[in-house]
Amino acid sequence: MDKATNPKRRQLIVGNWKMNGNLQSNEKLLEQIRAGWASNSSDEHSAEVVICPPHAYLQSTASILKNSTILVGGQNASEFQSGAYTGEVSAEMLEDLGCRYVIIGHNERRRMQRETNEQVAQKFIEAQRVKLIPILCVGEPSEMREQGRHLEYLDQQLEAVFSRTGCDAFKNAVIAYEPIWAVGTGKTATPEQAHKVHHFIRKKLGGVAEAVRILYGGSVKAHNAEQLFALKDIDGALLGGASLDAEEFLKICRAAN
Repeated sequence: MDKATNPKRRQLIVGNWKMNGNLQSNEKLLEQIRAGWASNSSDEHSAEVVICPPHAYLQSTASILKNSTILVGGQNASEFQSGAYTGEVSAEMLEDLGCRYVIIGHNERRRMQRETNEQVAQKFIEAQRVKLIPILCVGEPSEMREQGRHLEYLDQQLEAVFSRTGCDAFKNAVIAYEPIWAVGTGKTATPEQAHKVHHFIRKKLGGVAEAVRILYGGSVKAHNAEQLFALKDIDGALLGGASLDAEEFLKICRAAN
């Protein structure tokens, strides 16, 4: 089924602000995005747009975006419900603040915070327990790509979750493919490289494949977004730096219509 006519696969653009912004700059950026996207919100074919600010700014972001079509998401959630976990934020707290989505297993957390596949799987489960939609990030480092073992590497990341939840859980989840070698480097997977990986992921999803949105992340810009979104198995993007520039971000959102 073609994604353009499949209501289950509405294009999704997620802006991950990472550790950037302050109250003043956030307000200006959000107002620009909100105003710029307002004209698209009534279009039934328009993309779904989500902003994931730092946790400290979730409440102010939700307030500014109230009554708009733009949704709010968290950048991470703990695998635990509550307890003595200083500095952590639970999925339930995110839901309480109005989040609809949460990014799980971003490559920066896997690398810098040493999150394991098992931890990521538990975070996924905990997010779904409180009715958040997890955006599960997977991606390979350059050495795996160079060795031709990237699909094996991705399969391990996916299987850690699938083995605990089954494929049906992904009816209420999103997968984001982020090749680590392309994140923040200016490099982007070629359309052929991206298509092969997205096709591999969709095939692994089995019977729920047509209902699951698979995003691409990794130096997506306005100049290459339309080409990427034209591919059958790419259902939007997870953006980093591009989401901090209102004009660039809106161009990418419109390219996903």
